[in-house]
Amino acid sequence: MPRLSGWTRSRCWLLAAVLFGALLWAADRLFPLPLPGDDQARVVLAEDGTPLWRFADGEGVWRYPVSPDEVSPYYLEALLTYEDRWFYRHPGVNPLALARAAWQNLAGGRVVSGGSTLSMQVARLLDPHSRSLAGKFKQLWRTAQLEWHLSKDEILTLYLNRAPFGGTLQGVAAASWSYLGKSPASLTRAEAALLAVLPQAPSRLRPDRHPERARAARDKVLARLVDFGVWPRGAVEDALEEAVLLAPRRQPRLAPLLARRLNRPGSPALIRSTIDAALQRRLEDLLLGWRARLPERTSAAILVVEQPSMAVRAYLGSVDIGDAARFGHVDMIAALRSPGSTLKPFLYGMALDAGLIHSESLLQDVPRRYGDYRPGNFSAGFSGAVSASQALSSSLNLPAVQLLEAYGPKRFAGELRHVGVPLALPPLAEPNLALILGGAGSRLEDLVGGYSAFARGGRAARPRFQPGDALRERRLLSPGAAWIVRRILAGQARPDRDARAQLLQRPTLAWKTGTSYGFRDAWAIGIGPRHLIGVWIGRPDGTPVPGQFGLASAAPLLLQVHDLLANRDSQRGIGLPADPQPDEVGVAAICWPLGQPLDKADPNCRRQRFAWTLAGTTPPTLQATEQPLGLGLSETIWVNAAGRRVDAGCPGAEPRVIALWPAPLEPWLPRRERRSARLPAVEPSCPPHRLGQVAPLVIVGVRDGDRLRRPAGSAEPLRLSLSTLGGNGRRWWFLDGRPIGESGAEARFSHSFRHAGHYQLSVLDEGGQTAQVGFRVGD
Repeated sequence: MPRLSGWTRSRCWLLAAVLFGALLWAADRLFPLPLPGDDQARVVLAEDGTPLWRFADGEGVWRYPVSPDEVSPYYLEALLTYEDRWFYRHPGVNPLALARAAWQNLAGGRVVSGGSTLSMQVARLLDPHSRSLAGKFKQLWRTAQLEWHLSKDEILTLYLNRAPFGGTLQGVAAASWSYLGKSPASLTRAEAALLAVLPQAPSRLRPDRHPERARAARDKVLARLVDFGVWPRGAVEDALEEAVLLAPRRQPRLAPLLARRLNRPGSPALIRSTIDAALQRRLEDLLLGWRARLPERTSAAILVVEQPSMAVRAYLGSVDIGDAARFGHVDMIAALRSPGSTLKPFLYGMALDAGLIHSESLLQDVPRRYGDYRPGNFSAGFSGAVSASQALSSSLNLPAVQLLEAYGPKRFAGELRHVGVPLALPPLAEPNLALILGGAGSRLEDLVGGYSAFARGGRAARPRFQPGDALRERRLLSPGAAWIVRRILAGQARPDRDARAQLLQRPTLAWKTGTSYGFRDAWAIGIGPRHLIGVWIGRPDGTPVPGQFGLASAAPLLLQVHDLLANRDSQRGIGLPADPQPDEVGVAAICWPLGQPLDKADPNCRRQRFAWTLAGTTPPTLQATEQPLGLGLSETIWVNAAGRRVDAGCPGAEPRVIALWPAPLEPWLPRRERRSARLPAVEPSCPPHRLGQVAPLVIVGVRDGDRLRRPAGSAEPLRLSLSTLGGNGRRWWFLDGRPIGESGAEARFSHSFRHAGHYQLSVLDEGGQTAQVGFRVGD
């Protein structure tokens, strides 16, 4: 047989190498490396990396992915020393280790040690195989693929995140948080050695079930680290003294509804949030303690937002996600509910900026009808003349409706929508006066974002749930209006009550409550020195909770949360930030009823008050739109030397301007302040010309279109007490055209209605003026 030349042999070897390489390439393509894909395992993290909630994969396993530089160097040293000292030098398989393991196992007659490298262990994790010879070849093939396709650090990362640690835990980070309650970056030497050995026999060495076995295995690792000179003997001796102390075993179970919200399609395996884990845990414990105080089927929600950054620090969407009776799976932070009176501070701030009011403007807390809409106060009573600050701090409804009518409901809703507080209305409905009393839908998170304007110089911003969320803010109010409203909500509405008011630090808490129609929603929203706090209590299914309202139900919880935050800040040495009075805010002495600065000795200054003002402006008293014509706030009259009212053409007549209270306030005014008492008596010898001098006649006590009923359970007839405004002289009263009595100009007139039906009531004065109203009396 002819011998091959050297050149021919080289060509054969080259051809064989090419064929072998082609076979390997084909095998690699036909049997690709099964690198892990997106198995839907997710972990939602607090801002400091603490796991809040985990979403396991299809097999119930949860992981916390980390890279080698996010793990303690102690752990990497312990792992590589114990498992694979030559990891960064061998090509995936260490022949010396395999030979050593085979010799030890044969000599001992049992499995003493293994020769698998980290690369081989990762190959087995990615593609499990049997312990047969075929299985070993499969493992070697996968190991070779790993070394071809990945770097050593990438292989190490796969091990860090896929190694089994017992139960449903995979990866060193999941094990560190579950067993030790800490980040893998902060492991001690003893803890690092413990976690390095657990994957060898995760079920047999689980430290929560077999602490003595786990400690013995850990000590074996520590001894090897000394033998190989990786750690100094003294440090290892200290580590050997440490007991295997485990944190209480718990799965990540914080902020579940926020976790569900952030776990969107396409989310990364680690979903980072802005939550403060320690605060979240304390508030969840606090809210669980409240559960026994809540009526059945009632839930609660708490949202805490840091003011400067608008980062959400605590998110409790329900009392307990596992409480089905309370609809714990419903996130009430994002749910649409009626906001009750929580919108009122926005309106007062906007009205300040619009020049409609100052803090002590005179408003009218009196019964009023707007078409078919007849609002009332929560207390079912009326106060008459009130200041803007009193109306806001007492949450009076009628003054707010008066103010919204002047400002415009569409304008109000549009400005709130612009800054991220949209108000949901029924289909085809337009904003109306009912908005200010909760006649629309809003979300707790939107309301808290809107209230940030009172803490951030008038700029409202939306809450940020993740570190990467941009800070989105828009101006809602001027800095001065925001400052004044916050002062009112903090109980410092009157600058004259404290001479140092403008020098005070930020009030510890400014807050507003709200209650929706039918006691369905109780709200409390607070503006603290550093945080915004939103609280909601109610039934997620929308059914009423009789007797539940913001001040009694939500406010106590708000105050507890505020105290908790204040104590935390105090313990950390964080003081109250300064809150200087804005330059545009001033103090003015004004007088009622005109709302203007007057000398206190001026007879038209009926009540002097000190008000916060913007840019030095003092708007006049705001009139209601249904104010009767001719009944203005000031009237020019002519008087003679004796001070009696005369005609302008009478000898010696001098003009005089008299300030009068708004006509609807008459029933609530002292007699000396009423219109008839404020106007001088008429001079009989030269009376004023009646035309244009006498105010129109108006009936007070019943309105046109009213529907009246006797008190429930009463058998007595309905009795009305009536009076009049304007007019001149005595009054004659008529019911359906029949005379029923007469009264003096200032006297009240009463009449009983024994039968149900529609009535027309008329009154006639000496000057021939008439007024009439139609109303219905029911059974």
